[in-house]
Amino acid sequence: MKITFLGAAGEVTGSQHLIETERLRVLLDCGFFQGHRAEARRKNEQFHCRPKELDGVILSHAHADHCGNLPGLYKAGFRGPIFCTPATRDIAQVMLLDSSHIQQEDARYLQERLAPDHPPVEPLYDDDDVAGVMDCIETIPYGEWHDLSPDFRLRFSDSGHILGSAITEMEIRDKGDWKRVVFTGDLGRRGLPLLNDPVRVSGCDVLITESTYGNRIHPPADDIKENLRRILQTAVENHSRVVIPAFSLGRTQTLVYFLNELHNAGQLPSIPVFVDSPLSKEITAVYRRHSDIMDVQFQRMLQSDKDPFAFPGLKYVATQRESASLNHRKGPFVVIAASGMCEAGRVVHHLRHTIEDPNNVIVLIGFQAENTLGRKLQDRWRTVRIFDRLIELNANVESLQGLSAHADAEDFKWWFEGLAADRGVGRAFIVHGEAESAQALAHLLEHVCDEPPIIPQFGQSFEV
Repeated sequence: MKITFLGAAGEVTGSQHLIETERLRVLLDCGFFQGHRAEARRKNEQFHCRPKELDGVILSHAHADHCGNLPGLYKAGFRGPIFCTPATRDIAQVMLLDSSHIQQEDARYLQERLAPDHPPVEPLYDDDDVAGVMDCIETIPYGEWHDLSPDFRLRFSDSGHILGSAITEMEIRDKGDWKRVVFTGDLGRRGLPLLNDPVRVSGCDVLITESTYGNRIHPPADDIKENLRRILQTAVENHSRVVIPAFSLGRTQTLVYFLNELHNAGQLPSIPVFVDSPLSKEITAVYRRHSDIMDVQFQRMLQSDKDPFAFPGLKYVATQRESASLNHRKGPFVVIAASGMCEAGRVVHHLRHTIEDPNNVIVLIGFQAENTLGRKLQDRWRTVRIFDRLIELNANVESLQGLSAHADAEDFKWWFEGLAADRGVGRAFIVHGEAESAQALAHLLEHVCDEPPIIPQFGQSFEV
């Protein structure tokens, strides 16, 4: 069996890992590369997995860096099955249609700025490609083994990362021998609201694990609520604008849930809160439909609060006109808008009207990849470029990393102990992380493995 790493190898975005046997070719995830526009587009246009020859795709969850290029794969000729959980399917449909619209807008934007004789710029994919992907999806609930062929079976377990996210256990026969392969997808944290803790699984012959925060310890979630209360109270006192870049999927729902908890406890400052993202509104509706797979605490809250994603003073903004009007609003208020790394979407407009004023606050609540506007804000660049204009960064920038839905070093250690308790790991491959976090995770994992863990780079293949 051969494994080739075609994305999220030596970096965080673009998850794609190809498993090949003498009979099967299966792709784990098919995510978007994110970062500098020209480089990301070049990477997303190219497939190195021979899409027409794939027997199937296994989708760990519906974040764009894991599912975002499935329509591109379909456009390139893939027509096999795509396996995921029911909630992941519903979220992926919303995410991919939104991504399709972004591709079309980006193509128009680029075309307008190129020379008249430049060849047409085409979107990476369109709504028809998304529809084709949705027709390929086959859902599998958590906890059940499914035989996909005489040589391949799989089981999804809750990874606790976002709604529907899965750890994939695979049993694969190659040349008469069965091998057990585990792919973490993105591993979640313990003790966060809404989601269950990650499920611990048995050891395996091959482990493919993410490592985003393998070198860090997140602060407790309760600290996040207190920090949010503090920031909002100060905003009320200073009549400040607070802009919170947040991914529409996962991070926004968790943030609103925390604010709702503060409201229910009588601790939320009196300040208007706007969720300026039609996509967030759609995904929140999916969360409501799949509330049965959320954690025990959420189920208890439903007994006294019929909608934990709403509270007085919260408004979901729909139209562009409503969004634009916020840029001229006076007095203290909060805007939660996508994208979480500040690379696109309505949040960029809000930042344009926020960052020059030292009275305003930008709250970063998640990982900021290299070369993104979010990373530049986090690193406190003196000036940043927004809409081709250099603007001074005078606003306060707060980073609240405790809202990350990724496992930290302690979560990984706990989860790896579960592998070690039952046979351990033969070989381990560490992906989806920057160099320091991947190296730190290798040290955590090495005592569980028969061989030293490997940190593969893009395009590397390994026989296992």
